[in-house]
Amino acid sequence: MKKEEIKELSTADLQERLEVMEKDYLQLKVNHAVSPLDNPAKITADRRMIARVKTELRLRELNNK
Repeated sequence: MKKEEIKELSTADLQERLEVMEKDYLQLKVNHAVSPLDNPAKITADRRMIARVKTELRLRELNNK
């Protein structure tokens, strides 16, 4: 998902996706701790995507005040 795609989504959709992404990210970290992943860079990519979504939600929150 790119920045443009994130901006097009509604706030409710972003919050739902954020919950799912955080849950998947935590599961990925647990799986990696137990046995190494084929692509450990996915952990970093997921963490950055979560940050992008959180940033967009925060921007919307500040713009609504």
